[in-house]
Amino acid sequence: MKESLIVHPNYSDRSLRFRDVIHRFDEVGEILMDGERNILKKVQIADSFFVVKKFRTPFVIQGLVYQFLRKSKAKRSYQYAKKLLELDIKTPAPVAYAERTSFGLKDSYYISEFVDYDFDFRVLNHNPLWPDRNNILKQFATFTFEMHEKGVQFLDHSPGNTLIISHGNGEYDFYLIDLNRMQFRDLDFESRMYNFRRLWLSKTMINVMAPVYAELYGKSSEETHRLMTKYSRQFQKKVNSKKLRKRRNSS
Repeated sequence: MKESLIVHPNYSDRSLRFRDVIHRFDEVGEILMDGERNILKKVQIADSFFVVKKFRTPFVIQGLVYQFLRKSKAKRSYQYAKKLLELDIKTPAPVAYAERTSFGLKDSYYISEFVDYDFDFRVLNHNPLWPDRNNILKQFATFTFEMHEKGVQFLDHSPGNTLIISHGNGEYDFYLIDLNRMQFRDLDFESRMYNFRRLWLSKTMINVMAPVYAELYGKSSEETHRLMTKYSRQFQKKVNSKKLRKRRNSS
């Protein structure tokens, strides 16, 4: 088994500690998420906290692809985080990534700084009465516009992948997470509206966000609203249809 660990220069003094965390991943830290695909843990090293993400072990063919043809999810997460920070787009600071290979990629890990956020975008979907909701949505529309202007298409731009920090004065910061699927290119208006589709926006949310984005881009509110609604509803219908088929097949 071959193992590699790449550590950001800002954290090179803790390389041995990060390697130890990866070797003892099952034993250390606090579980933040234990899903079908990935496991996230919060780990303390000295007086700092970090998030360690272990990606699901790929199938044999996938493992060979990740070793020889395509960057691993861990490597992409690390490199994309560095790119976002260079573009002044907030994300938890990238710390390190590790890969283990043996006739293909076996395990990969991504380490980032722990961000003590207040809530994530999902609460805005589920709670229409969330305090200052409309103001947050307007600022998020501006944040997404600025991201698009910088040539970033976040393919997993979904409710669970934006952490939100409140400054207590009506101002909010947005941090992107789960970064392994991104494209960096110039985005036309249609592509920008398509990028909103995974956010599960309600009619009310679109009513708030569309005029803000329209004014910033220089499009009519009507056209922005129409396309944002079109792609949102297409995505929601697709997901709901899959869930319905799955329930039918399991009954």
